[in-house]
Amino acid sequence: MTTPRPPLIIVDAANVVGSKPDGWWRDRHGATERLRDRLVGLAETGLPGIPGPVEVVMVVEGQARHVAPSPTVSTEPAPRSGDDRIVDLVSEHRGRQMTVVTADRELRRRVTDLGADVMGPSALPDARMGT
Repeated sequence: MTTPRPPLIIVDAANVVGSKPDGWWRDRHGATERLRDRLVGLAETGLPGIPGPVEVVMVVEGQARHVAPSPTVSTEPAPRSGDDRIVDLVSEHRGRQMTVVTADRELRRRVTDLGADVMGPSALPDARMGT
């Protein structure tokens, strides 16, 4: 008997970082590292309506493409478009419970068409606090 995989949370790092005008544009890599660090406990706690344990994958692109993973947050570098990599991940994990965290309307449409749920950046821990 196979143990079911935990729900998958895919975070659109560029969109989440860009959702708060806190100066992130001066250091995209650093802002993405701070986001990763805010997500460390998410694997255990989950999100509203999705209790832990969960698997957390943060899709990184552009200047933040080389942000290292943490023990509980994987990073998935996007060779081109972060949105396209997120859609690919959703396709690769079809049939698994997954939620994409983004505010991007077009990306929301693309992943819900593939069966993923979507939450906005405010669902993440400390999303309203400055980093």
